[in-house]
Amino acid sequence: MMPYIHERPDWPRFRWSHDVLAAPLAVVRHHQGRLIGRMEGLGFQLRAEAVLQSLTEEVLKSSEIEGERLDPEQVRSSIARRLGMDIGALAPVDRNVEGVVEMMLDATQNYRAPLTEERLFGWHAALFPTGRSGMARITVGAWRTAEAGPMQVVSGPVGREHVHFEAPGAERLAAEMGAFLAWFNASSSIDPVIFAAVAHLWFVTIHPFEDGNGRIARAIADMALARSEGSPRRFYSMSSQIRVERRAYYETLERTQKGDLDITPWISWFLECLDRAFAGAQTILASVLRKARFWDVHAAAALNERQRLIINRLLGGFEGKLTSSRYAALAKCSQDTAARDIEDLSRQGILARDPAGGRSTSYSLIASTADALDAVARWVLANSHLAVRDGPRAASAEDVRIRTENIEAIGREIQELGRDANAPPTYADFEARLRSLQDLGFYPDDRLVHLVAQAIHRGL
Repeated sequence: MMPYIHERPDWPRFRWSHDVLAAPLAVVRHHQGRLIGRMEGLGFQLRAEAVLQSLTEEVLKSSEIEGERLDPEQVRSSIARRLGMDIGALAPVDRNVEGVVEMMLDATQNYRAPLTEERLFGWHAALFPTGRSGMARITVGAWRTAEAGPMQVVSGPVGREHVHFEAPGAERLAAEMGAFLAWFNASSSIDPVIFAAVAHLWFVTIHPFEDGNGRIARAIADMALARSEGSPRRFYSMSSQIRVERRAYYETLERTQKGDLDITPWISWFLECLDRAFAGAQTILASVLRKARFWDVHAAAALNERQRLIINRLLGGFEGKLTSSRYAALAKCSQDTAARDIEDLSRQGILARDPAGGRSTSYSLIASTADALDAVARWVLANSHLAVRDGPRAASAEDVRIRTENIEAIGREIQELGRDANAPPTYADFEARLRSLQDLGFYPDDRLVHLVAQAIHRGL
């Protein structure tokens, strides 16, 4: 069997091709600088909101990579409290969530501090506050021991496991981690972004703990990236992008750990993934600006604290559908109070009822003209069959089919009106589609039509 990278005689003298990496590194550094510049140009409140969203994503996705799903509201509440941010009512937070957040914030907020054995032990203990990984008791806050057996990365059913990688034996860990920490804390001429890629690979190859090595490796990479930017503020999530590319992440790691000390392919993949993470940060920026614009427009709106809480949740990446029962649970109020609040928000043009009704009635936030157009479009697509009954009498089943298809095509056109960032929709654009629907004997919900007019008038 081919030796693992840590079994080679020149381990850990990593090498890479500067010629191969020069161009992608220059692109990454350019995009990194542009992103940081744009985010630093935001006001204090918007910048803080961007940091909160980015850190929340980082914590959630780093855990998801390992198959663990954390509660987004708990993660957001824990980060906000530790950063001293006021986001309204804070959700109660489980100990394991607090531990993951504590590790990530220590890595990024205290990025200048040396990375020590004691610090890593603290991170590991924070990840496993009960001393268990699932049902199994593990060694916590210390390197793994020989009693735990070989540290292997495996997949497949019991009895037919495939070993992807085996880490250095427990007897080597003190020396291996000593060498790694000495390198990490020493001054270096390596570009800081490449340094982050090497640090990630080196630590995860040593695999010094019984569990949690992947999350700690990503925290170490984030710490190195914070050093590369000279700032504790995180405006992007590398783990979010790794989560999207999880298969490529593990495949590239496996190839590298079974290869020689030329780690150019690993660094190339890391740079490309990081660059895509910068692109993904534009979504966070757009979300933050959308939230700011919404509150600018609705600054004078008569809203109670419950309504403001729910709106901020909807603006901050709310998962699932907003129903009256979910509103009541989040706002900690009765169903009747939730129904009155929702009715008031609908009357103010802030919420729109989704097409499905009855017990499954849900509502969507109208934070932009695109949202209002989307609400109309979804209603049209869900109710295109009504034209058969409400419009001019259809001569045949074929006529019905054609008219329904035409109505749905117009519905999709309305949806697309709000998606062109370079050409904001006008009411004339929308009105032209309304007339086309009316010519087919189809009349959208007046309340939704009014929402579009209202959103355009408000400049949303």
